[in-house]
Amino acid sequence: MSLILQEVLAPEDLARVRTGLDASDWVSGKRTAGAAARGVKENLQLDGSDRRVQELERFVVDALRRHRLFEIAARPARLSRLLFSRYEPGMTYGAHTDDALMGRADDKLRTDLAFTIFLSDSGSYEGGELVVQSALGEQGVKLEAGDAFVYPAGSIHHVAPVKSGVRLAAVGWIQSFVSDLAQREILFDLSVSRARIAEAGIAREDLLPLDKSISNLLRMWAR
Repeated sequence: MSLILQEVLAPEDLARVRTGLDASDWVSGKRTAGAAARGVKENLQLDGSDRRVQELERFVVDALRRHRLFEIAARPARLSRLLFSRYEPGMTYGAHTDDALMGRADDKLRTDLAFTIFLSDSGSYEGGELVVQSALGEQGVKLEAGDAFVYPAGSIHHVAPVKSGVRLAAVGWIQSFVSDLAQREILFDLSVSRARIAEAGIAREDLLPLDKSISNLLRMWAR
């Protein structure tokens, strides 16, 4: 299941992040690419060891966790470090799939989901679509600044070449309590339906059986 999260970052949040990006130094994105992806990755990234960058990471992750759909869609157990990326004209990230496990040898994170938070206004650059392959074919994604796209990390995907302008984004990975995509989608559908029923004014006691079922499914599937 793939999902668009709208307005993860409000305009004032975007302004703060962009100011931080402008004040930081960019390095080759090949530093953080896995062995298989290194040959097709042509972009720039911020140095994650910089304390200013780490502060930006925390700010963006906090905003992501506050989004009303993020918790019920991802069921996050752990999040990776964020990578802030920059694509200038001619830069691209060729077709690849993300590493199944990321991080230090003694603290590996299973990458169930990946996400991209778009930081540039969509009209300020040409090209640069995130293209994700699925059974339905290729899906090109180019969202408004502040929006995020969440998708299965095992998908083959690429970033199309930027033709003009600059594409800024923050990317990361999620280890979910519910690793099975179909189970996670069932829980998402039930949680969304529960919220809509509650908004219709149904009495709380009438929602308890649904709450019980959602909780018990999560107990069965979480790991």
